[in-house]
Amino acid sequence: MTGPTDAENELPVPSRRHFLRDSGALVGGAILGGLASGEVQAATDAAGADNLPPNIPEWMKAPGEAMGSQLYGTPSAFEKGVVKNIPKNLPQYLSASGRTPLQELDGIITPNGLFYERHHAGVPTIDPAQHRLMLHGLVDKPLIFTMEDIRRFPSQSRIYFLECSGNPVYTKPYGKTASDLVGLLSCAEWTGVSLKLVLQEVGVQPSAKWVVAEGADAAALTRSVPIEKCLDDAMLVYSQNGERLRPQQGYPLRLLLPGYEGNMNVKWLRRLHVTAEPAYSREETSKYTDLMPDGTAREFTFYMEAKSIITRPSGGQRLISPGFHEISGIAWSGRGKIKRVDVSVDDGKSWREAELQEPVLTRALTRFRLPWQWNGEAAVIQSRAIDETGYVQPTLAELLAVRGDNSFYHNNAIWPWRIASSGEVTNAAA
Repeated sequence: MTGPTDAENELPVPSRRHFLRDSGALVGGAILGGLASGEVQAATDAAGADNLPPNIPEWMKAPGEAMGSQLYGTPSAFEKGVVKNIPKNLPQYLSASGRTPLQELDGIITPNGLFYERHHAGVPTIDPAQHRLMLHGLVDKPLIFTMEDIRRFPSQSRIYFLECSGNPVYTKPYGKTASDLVGLLSCAEWTGVSLKLVLQEVGVQPSAKWVVAEGADAAALTRSVPIEKCLDDAMLVYSQNGERLRPQQGYPLRLLLPGYEGNMNVKWLRRLHVTAEPAYSREETSKYTDLMPDGTAREFTFYMEAKSIITRPSGGQRLISPGFHEISGIAWSGRGKIKRVDVSVDDGKSWREAELQEPVLTRALTRFRLPWQWNGEAAVIQSRAIDETGYVQPTLAELLAVRGDNSFYHNNAIWPWRIASSGEVTNAAA
């Protein structure tokens, strides 16, 4: 008996029960159905075979490492290769970045130690007891808050993604892995206070239209935020995934603007200046703007549009044999929830709707999955996201047709992966 048939691709879609029963590639399947003599010999000859069933493995024969030897938990030594992707040619005290290894992760939450970094003048060391947040400008009562003052406000926790608007560079789809392409992206549970509550404390005047946020790093990074966003879902956050922010993420306080480009989520936040006009700072004029074909520039783009990428299988990986493979990836939109993700296994000629993993949250990463039977022939796989506004993730050609090739930021194009008959996966757009 087989599972339901995918008419579009004429491939059986196996149920989980049938997959476990029929897949000869699984160790469990090998135990139930038996291994060919050559496979048995290969398994016996493999390094560490003494630890394989039915033998008793070495790690069962003596007590393990004492708990007290690790005051802060670390991953297994066998996962030591799962680290941030940091370009070796960047001076880390200048305009530097470190990418999340998206192809190595499951689910939607990024561990704090793997959360992407982007900073413009190194990472400052700030004593929270000496840190202050100043609110002034078009307010009734200018105030300076300590961190203890901030934590006295009612708290909230929300799951949101953050993404750099240069993720990836607009016309250069180079890079081997998913991390190389879109690794300036991460997702976390953030804890802090509603910015609206803090603004109500100081009393925003009717003429206020913008809030200019300034960070306490050596670059004094400054961005202008519309007052509407500040009074909506903006947060002042001091914790990430249940622990205090790490220095690289803005310790002890950062601005969080769900769905907005990463640069606007000002780290090491020290000042909020309520004004009638934007600041037109360096980061919103010469940087983080898009030069259009007619010579004008798109300023204040703010929202990151719908986007997705397949992370398994993806560049740098290899399919070991034909047969069942689960296609999995992530999708996100700064405009709200992901409504649907389509996957193509034939270079965009046809598409199938993927399953979305719950929970599907607004402005958070959404994991998608699609069962696939690979026949061992060369293929090109890709995904496209559709958000709740109806926006459909475009191809790079569609973006270039509208914006030309002078832009640097806000590339949310579809990125395909090429699978060779050998199983090797590479970037099909490079």
